[in-house]
Amino acid sequence: MPSRGVPTGQDWEPVVIRKHPTKSAETKDEKAVNAARRAGGQVDTVKKFDAGANKKTTDTGLLARKLDEETEEFHLPKVETEVKKKIQAARIEKKLTQAQLAQAINEQPRVVQEYESGKAVPNQQVLAKLERILGVKLRGKIK
Repeated sequence: MPSRGVPTGQDWEPVVIRKHPTKSAETKDEKAVNAARRAGGQVDTVKKFDAGANKKTTDTGLLARKLDEETEEFHLPKVETEVKKKIQAARIEKKLTQAQLAQAINEQPRVVQEYESGKAVPNQQVLAKLERILGVKLRGKIK
């Protein structure tokens, strides 16, 4: 070994430059992906489920077909003809308007209109209020 004071050639230790491992954000960059493609490296692409979408898009034709194929009939019962006639006759006999009757039973005037036109779905509480104010029987078997 030569002495330390005399330079006899290259006695430096080799310098190794180490790069920091790439961060995941850097690997997702478009430039990094293109560089990897040019170099022939492996590029993995993964599509995330519903990434960046606020709404789910479904095939509405498929859903409509399922509804069409459904064999069950879904319908709500409406006010019977006898009941709506009794409500209207009793209201006229008491000389009340639909709005006055609605106020007396503490409901919207639209509710009385729907009951008298037969469009309403029968509600036992509303029918009980109507029976009390009008003095007629609207529930149960009507003779």
